[in-house]
Amino acid sequence: MDRKVYENFDFSLAIDALEKGDPIIFPTETVYGLGAPLFNIDAVRRIFSIKGRPTDNPLIAHIGKISDAKSLSDDLPTAFYTLAEAFWPGPLAIVVKKNEKVPSIVSAGHPTIAIRMPSHPIARALIEAFGQPLVAPSANLSGKPSPTTLADALEDLNGKVNVAIDGGPCDVGIESTVISLVHEAPTLLRPGKITKEMLEEVLGVPIALPPSSGPVLSPGMKYRHYAPIAPVRLVYKIEELQGPFIIPTAKSLYSQLRHADRMGMELIEIYCDITVQSDAALMNRLLRSAGQIG
Repeated sequence: MDRKVYENFDFSLAIDALEKGDPIIFPTETVYGLGAPLFNIDAVRRIFSIKGRPTDNPLIAHIGKISDAKSLSDDLPTAFYTLAEAFWPGPLAIVVKKNEKVPSIVSAGHPTIAIRMPSHPIARALIEAFGQPLVAPSANLSGKPSPTTLADALEDLNGKVNVAIDGGPCDVGIESTVISLVHEAPTLLRPGKITKEMLEEVLGVPIALPPSSGPVLSPGMKYRHYAPIAPVRLVYKIEELQGPFIIPTAKSLYSQLRHADRMGMELIEIYCDITVQSDAALMNRLLRSAGQIG
């Protein structure tokens, strides 16, 4: 999308809602987000209430420019700037130590904050026009497939949110990669479009995988996520398929799961061929949607 199209976009209704502490729905390149001012504790609480989201599941801060990160952390390591310059704006969230200004509810009580700069031109223009970081988990009911169109978001949240911005289908279709810079070594907390190999190439060091125990510093690590109403069965051998099945891509997965629910399917079979199995981010979402992790 051409950023110039949105330079004079009228965000007056959205900004008025945010200033009142009312969450709004807006597009990012990953999924649609439910946004609220990060420093407004009551507004952040409303996000948890609207989504039915557990308060021990941390949120991600969305900023408009790299320098905005200084309002959230007083201890940004060199690796933070290396990653930001390589991948921002884009689908990468970086976990760093937070400062005292960041409300505890945002980080689920942990001394850290995940920060990202979205690349969707509407998201960037909105954040810059508002002038403050936004927290923005996916604009769905907690645990359901994330919304990749405004229609998907309204399917879950219509009547719960007064302002919604349509930016068309999301380009990426799954949530951002999350990397932590507060562990002993850079640690991949959630896979996404930006891969472990891409991160290692930029940082020049091995990227660790998350420990099996310890604090949950990123969304998508603790609870069952991305789950439709119908149970999901992952199938790895084509001869074991029992009926209609899905061969997903990262961009299409959530829309396919929602479509299957709309069709009233009692079981959703997903065929995980070699291409699907080789996509770490996609397999992460599939395993969670099937309830096999989280």
